[in-house]
Amino acid sequence: MKGGYEVVGALDMIQPHEPWDYVSSGFPIPVSNSYPKPINLENRSMNLEKNELSEWVERVTKQLIDDLPDAAAESLQTDTTVVSDQETNVNVPSLLDDFRPRKMMRKSYFDSRDGEAFHHHQWSNDLGNQTNTCDNNAGGITKSLMSRTDEHGLSLITLLLECAVAISVDNLGEAHRMILELTQMASPYGPSCAERVVAYFAKAMSSRVINSWLGICAPLINHKDVHCAFQVFNNVSPFIKFAHFTSNQAILEAFQRRERVHIIDLDIMQGLQWPALFHILATRMEGPPQVRMTAMGTSMELLMETGKQLSNFAKRLGMSFEFHPIARKFGEIDISMVPLRRGETLAVHWLQHSLYDATGPDWKTMRLLQELAPRVVTLVEQDISHGGSFLDRFVGSLHYYSTLFDSLGAYLPCDDPSRHRIEHCLLHREINNILAIGGPARSGEDKFRHWRSELARSGPFVQVPMSGNSMAQAQLILNMFPPAHGYSLVQGDGALRLGWKDTSLFTASAWTSRASR
Repeated sequence: MKGGYEVVGALDMIQPHEPWDYVSSGFPIPVSNSYPKPINLENRSMNLEKNELSEWVERVTKQLIDDLPDAAAESLQTDTTVVSDQETNVNVPSLLDDFRPRKMMRKSYFDSRDGEAFHHHQWSNDLGNQTNTCDNNAGGITKSLMSRTDEHGLSLITLLLECAVAISVDNLGEAHRMILELTQMASPYGPSCAERVVAYFAKAMSSRVINSWLGICAPLINHKDVHCAFQVFNNVSPFIKFAHFTSNQAILEAFQRRERVHIIDLDIMQGLQWPALFHILATRMEGPPQVRMTAMGTSMELLMETGKQLSNFAKRLGMSFEFHPIARKFGEIDISMVPLRRGETLAVHWLQHSLYDATGPDWKTMRLLQELAPRVVTLVEQDISHGGSFLDRFVGSLHYYSTLFDSLGAYLPCDDPSRHRIEHCLLHREINNILAIGGPARSGEDKFRHWRSELARSGPFVQVPMSGNSMAQAQLILNMFPPAHGYSLVQGDGALRLGWKDTSLFTASAWTSRASR
């Protein structure tokens, strides 16, 4: 591909702490029993029709918004981003669009059997027509069974939201009672996306309540499990590859005809995205540049292992490479700790996630970025806010992760071990961090809602529109992950957005410092 690099052959995975066995002519995909097996195509279309949990979440939230107390209702903020081109509209919705919080706390649906029956009847009728589209000849579920499944899922989400309201007004005793009820009703191994999402959210809110009682707010992360789950997620979903290859394309364009380059990765993990970039840099017509990399991370042991793997790979490509690990958060260091050299072209890469706070205070991170004045900053954001009140974060994250669970449910059956590993070791940890660990009341720091907006407002940075090559890379990646028609890819406002159906989940953008020019 002119001006870009080939995706096919560069999209392979590595196993944790094992040597990388790439060759310069192409990157063979390692064979591992841990990778997901091919999915039956007959069942996939049925899953696409059934797994629309995010729509349920919107409906239930709209129904229950009238029940919020004044303090909770007033804390919620509407934050909607709409991106459109001539063919597609992709929304980054808050569940609170067009809501009108009432002044009176109504009776809960769970206060009486009659109220509960009325609520179930209403939602079952609404959703029965929508979800009963499975092919009966392919073993689809009957309408009556779908209605019972809908009732169970919707009652779980309803109780979950009421539990979140209780936490938001510090009624921890009532919240704890609801959590116990939810844990008895929902299992992370359940057949429906609703049950699995509710199980993980209930567990996160249980941690929130316990942490509030004990005064604990430190996350416990098994980085080995997280990295393994991250790789499995990379294999079965296009989102991580989208982040890697769109960022690599922007960096490649910034490094054009540059002889000495320096990459700062704000949270490198295992460095899965860099072999593909190294490969194209090593084979460019003007010859490979001298590459240095400064890697931030949580563990010096893991950083050294990643550096060793990258160094061995660069050596086999015949490319000059230096690796500098810093086991600190980017927002907790000063510019003197970054090994800069005159004459280098600097790129900063940040793939954001919600597993833990990888960078520290946002305002310090912004200040250091301004001091570094990089040629390019590649930013991939989750379209979810880490700031605001607890109820704000709860509503946004419930919609966000319901959509992610929908996308996994459309591709992987409920008993697939890869799906459970992703949900348990990755998505559950993100949910727990957002609800049980994060928030300004606990960290003492409020997070930017969207880094794109902050960079646009800051004088030192200007946006670099993502190129047509980046769009082409993203489209090629989507074609490798059926069902491709479930994913939404939009180029607009100089950024690329990838989502599921009409909900944007990840946004990639590139920026440059005015000083670097």
